[in-house]
Amino acid sequence: MNSATVRNLLVRGMLAGLAAGVLALVVAYLLGEPNVDKAIGFEESHSHEHEMEVVSRSLQSTAGLATGVLVYGVAFGGIAALAYCFALGRVGRFSPRATALLLSGCALLAVYVVPFLKYPANPPSVGDPDTIGKRTTLYFLMMVLSVLLAIAATLLGKRLAPGLGTWWATVVAVAAFAVAIGLAYAFLPVVNEVPEHFPAALLWRFRLSALAIQAVLWGGFGLLFGELAERQLNPKPAGAASGRTVPAAH
Repeated sequence: MNSATVRNLLVRGMLAGLAAGVLALVVAYLLGEPNVDKAIGFEESHSHEHEMEVVSRSLQSTAGLATGVLVYGVAFGGIAALAYCFALGRVGRFSPRATALLLSGCALLAVYVVPFLKYPANPPSVGDPDTIGKRTTLYFLMMVLSVLLAIAATLLGKRLAPGLGTWWATVVAVAAFAVAIGLAYAFLPVVNEVPEHFPAALLWRFRLSALAIQAVLWGGFGLLFGELAERQLNPKPAGAASGRTVPAAH
C-alpha cells in the first residue's frame, strides 16, 4: 500500500469518524443527557454546598457535548484508518468492507467494552473527587491491557492456524484472551463509590446509554469507512457503475 493510498484512507477515516460522531451525538443528546440531568439533580438535592457554575449546564449539553463527541470522532477515525492500513490483508482474506467492520467490532470490544465491564461509566455525583486520578489511571491501565492482549491473541491465532486450522486457532486465541482478561479483572482493584440511596435504575440507564453511544460510534464508523475504503481500493469500472455495457472496439 503506497503513501497516496494511505493518505486517502486516512482522510476517509477522519470523514467517516466525523459522520459517526454526528450519529453518536444524537444518541448522546437523546439518551445520555437526560440521565446526566437527573444525576446532577440527585447531587444537588443531597449536597449542602452550592458551587458557582463556570460553564452553564445548557452550554455543556449542547455546544460542549457536540465539540467533544465530534473531535473524538475525527481523532479516533484517523487512528482507526491507520490501523486499518496495517491490518488489511494481514488478518485474513477479507474484503476492504468486511475488514473495516471486523476492525471496528474488535476495537469496540478491546478499547471500550472490556474496560467498561471492569470499570463502568458513572454519572455525576458518583465517585469521590479525591480518587479521580486513581480511577482514571486504573481505567486506562485496563484499556491498555485489553488492547495489548487482543493483539497478542490475534498473533497467537495466526501462529496456530497452520497446525490447528482457522476455526480451532480462533477458538484457542479467544479462550486465551478471555482467561487473561479474567486474571486482570481478578488482580486489579475494585472501585465502588456509588453513594448510598443513589437510584439503581438511573445508574443502569446511564451506563446503558454510555454503551449505546460507543456502539453507535464504532458501528457507524465501521459501516461508513468500510464503504469508502471499498470504493477507494476496489473501484468499479465506469461501464459497470452506470449499468451500461461498453461495446468492444473493432
